[in-house]
Parts: sequence; C-alpha cells; structure tokens
Amino acid sequence: MIEAMPIVSASTGLHETLALLTSQLHSDANHKEDLVFLKDVFSEKSLGYLMKIHDKLKQYEKHSPTPVLHSATCLAEDLAEELQNGPLEDDERELLLLLSTPHLKAVLSAHDTVAQKNFDPVLPPLPEDLDNDLEEESVKIVRLVKNKEPLGATIRRDEATGAVIVARIMRGGAADRSGLVRVGDELREVNGNLITHKRPDEISQILSQSQGSITLKIIPAVVEEDKMKESRVYLRALFDYTPYEDKATPCQEAGLPFKRGDILQVVSQEDATWWQAKRIGDCNLRAALIPSTQFQERRLRYRMKMGSFPAPMSPKAPASGLRRTFRLSKDRQGSPGEPQTPDANHTEFLIYEEVTQYLPRPGERPRLIVLIGSLGARITELKQKVIAEYPRRYGLAVPHTTRARKCNEREGVEYHFITKAAFETYIQSGKFIEYGEYKDNLYGTSLESIHKILDQNKVCLVDVQPEALKTLRNAEFKPYVVYVRPHIDDSQRKPLGSSSSLSSGITEDDLQEMKQSAEQMDKCYGPWVDYVLVKEDPVSALAELQVVLERVQIECQWVPVSWVRS
Repeated sequence: MIEAMPIVSASTGLHETLALLTSQLHSDANHKEDLVFLKDVFSEKSLGYLMKIHDKLKQYEKHSPTPVLHSATCLAEDLAEELQNGPLEDDERELLLLLSTPHLKAVLSAHDTVAQKNFDPVLPPLPEDLDNDLEEESVKIVRLVKNKEPLGATIRRDEATGAVIVARIMRGGAADRSGLVRVGDELREVNGNLITHKRPDEISQILSQSQGSITLKIIPAVVEEDKMKESRVYLRALFDYTPYEDKATPCQEAGLPFKRGDILQVVSQEDATWWQAKRIGDCNLRAALIPSTQFQERRLRYRMKMGSFPAPMSPKAPASGLRRTFRLSKDRQGSPGEPQTPDANHTEFLIYEEVTQYLPRPGERPRLIVLIGSLGARITELKQKVIAEYPRRYGLAVPHTTRARKCNEREGVEYHFITKAAFETYIQSGKFIEYGEYKDNLYGTSLESIHKILDQNKVCLVDVQPEALKTLRNAEFKPYVVYVRPHIDDSQRKPLGSSSSLSSGITEDDLQEMKQSAEQMDKCYGPWVDYVLVKEDPVSALAELQVVLERVQIECQWVPVSWVRS
C-alpha cells in the first residue's frame, strides 16, 4: 500500500520525489506482486540517473545560462601553441600538459557543441549505388523489468529468412504487461549479445536466466490491427495434462498443467495448435499454453492408429444389495445438437467441453440429481435416507414393475404396478431411461416419473446405471451427477470390525473387485461427473451429500453451454 505522501515543495527535484515515493511503499498482502515490481523499477540505477539528468536540465531551463564564447577548443589550441613557443615555468608546463589530455579536449568539444547548439549527428554520404526500393528497418530497444517470473513469450526461427521471431505473447506475463513486444517482432539482441546465430532453445535459456532488467533489440513487426482481445471462452478439461511430459509443446515452462474437471478460461485461440488459457481459481494471472482441441484430437487419432492409445474399458455394473442386469433404452437418444455422453465403445475423444455458469432462476424447475456408484456404494440406501429426512424438498422417481403388488405396498408410492404388455409398450415408445429384468419380473424408471417430481418444484433424486447418462444428460434435465464410491484402503484388508456398514462380510476378493469397479467407473464416466463422494460410513456420507445438494440449489455451477443457449 502507499501511505499519504508528505507535502513536497515546488523546488523539490524529480530525483528526490522518486526517492521519497520509494520510501513510502509498504507491504500489502493483496498487492504484493505489484509492490515488488514497483520497488524493482524505482530502485533501478539507470532510472535514478535519468531523474538526476532531468533535474539538471530543468535547472538549465530555469537559469538559461549563456556561453562566454562559442569556441573554447580553439582558444585552448591557441594557448597551447603559444606556450610551446617560449620557455616554460613549472605552472605553465603543468597547464600545457592538462590542455593536451584527451579528457579535457573532450570536455571543451562538448562545451562548444552545446554553445553552438550543433546537436545533429554528422552522417556519412549515401553510397551512389544505393537501391531506393529497399525498405528501411526501424530498430526498437526495449527494456523489461521482471522478477523470477518467466518473460512470458515464446520464440521460433523463420524457415525462410532464419530470423528469430516472437511466436506468441503469454497474457499477463512481463512481455504482455509492458505492451512493447508484439507477436511477429524480430529479436536481434538480448542484453547486448547478438542472438541471430543461436538456437531458439539457447535464446530461451538466456532469457529465463536473466534477472532484473532485460534489454532487447527488436525489429518491430508490421501490425495491421490489434487482435489481442481477451476472449471469454470457458472449457471443462476432460483429461489430465502435464506439459513437462509433452515433447510437442513449444516451451514446457510456458505450459499449463491441469487435471480432469478443471475449468479453463481460454484467452487466445489465434494459434491453431496451442491456445492460451488460465485455470479458474488460480491466483496467477498469467496465461499459459494448452493443446487445442484439433491438435489433441489429431495426435490421439495417431496414437490410436499406432496402437499406443488404450481402448476404453466397459465397467462392471454396480450392485446395490442385489445384482441386476439392465439394458439401456436405445429408443431415446436425445435431441439433435445436444452433447451426448459417449458410451464405453464410442470413438469420440474426450478433450474439452465448453461450459458456462448456471443457477436456476426463481420459477424454474430444480436440476435433476443423478447418483451413480461403483460396487459397494449402496447409493439406493443413501438416496432413500435423504428423501426420508426432507420429504417436502426431495422426491423419488417411482419405478414401474410387472410383479404383483404386496399387501403393504401402495400404487404410485413404492412402485407403479403395470402389466407386462403395458411395460413392453412403454419400452417401444421410449418412456424408460433404463429397464431390466429380475426374477422374471420387469423393472424400469420412466421419464414421466422424473417430470412428475420436478413439476412439483421438488428436487428429483435418481440412482441409475451410468449408461443412462446418455439419455439424461441434456438441457431438459440439466443433471448434476454425483459419483459415490466406497472408501477402500489397505487397512480394510485386515479383519474388519462391525462399526462400518461397508465392512461386514467383505472378503479380500470383494475388496479387489470393488477397487477395480471404482477405477473402471472413474475412467469411463469420470468426465461427466460433477462431484465425487467417497463413502467412508453412512452417516458422514449422508451429511456430505446433503451439503452438496444444498449447494447445487443456491450456488452457480458450471454446465455445458448448450444447456443454457438451447
């Protein structure tokens, strides 16, 4: 922060004012980086010298001194010649020696130049064979001040001319903040060293090792218009990326590492191969490089062709108490133009998904809450407890069945009881999001039962096989997907106590199967999950789920942009 400045008089010089300003800079946690930058700039010796020169020139303007004579050099030469023509005393010999020194001659020459106001340089005559069609190169000297941060620019060598060209400017970096370096500028010198014959990696090393100020000699590029306008495109990353493991990146230090699920703000798509982006939530304001969708897809296709890209796995269907065999409804595939969740055998590559923030407006239907789980998650039990505690806020999509109704069951409460013929008619008309058979009876969850709960302005909770996301993940439901998986660690391989409901009767083989199920579920459906709930025990899992459900209703969430624009 900057405290109130002491009052300075009109006679205070700019150099003194600068020193006073530097002394008033104090630490502020919110602007630490800016203060360090200012201190570095104000502490530069060259800036201090310039301020002193400025003050001297101001004094010169104020007093307007006039020279006693305009040719002190001639006077000194005449005096030296006269001294040489006669006998010399000791003082005269010392004066003659002083007049002969190069330093004094230079001072007198400078005096004459100022006195005569002869400031224009003497240029050599132009050669007679000069080609008038040649364009004149304008050279720009740029001095940048940086800390330990990267310069924020990448370079390349022009294949045709061999020149070292600025390939891209990273948003928020030292080069971008200066506004003095542009894409396409030709780099000639770094800190006075000619770099035209050095490799780009050698030049990058020189730039990265330079601390404090960096002086660049640049041939400016011809810029027709300023294209450096920051875009507002947000992407959800659907894969993990580590730039230090990517041999294709133009500069590993300039790459942006991210994890699947991170939200990235793309600020520049000018380069078709490498985009500039920031990760939402980072305190670092500098943009970094990420592979573009086209480039990532192109190399994944190449890896698949070469056999180095692993084929997707089909996860085992998770069980909740009973093992079920479900068939996903193929009749309803979603509306054209809406993003479809690939199934395990789909060949589409999961790279990025364009997203935007969304919060249901008053009067809008709540978002659908979809629970999926791996083996041992017992999500049906979790869902029922939430509804039992808050029956007015949450509702259950009542399933359909062809089995006979028991004496303690009510129509439309536990199940909708229908005939087998009616059930098959529902299948043909695509009314089920999923259906299956158990002990010769058919069971299914219908779209109509979900709409019925949502139309009551209740939050509808459904637990489905993950394949059903292909039907549910659209603008109509705007689902929030919670993936529940049991907590599994090595301690559970020891004799299990009775304190955890996940522990009773679980064998070594069961734990291994649960672990594999969780890994396969994460690999195949993880990109479409909004929240991962690791279930250590029923009580804590229920409390965590309730917090998540509350947050979905009151906080903005990132959703596919097509859900909002459709």
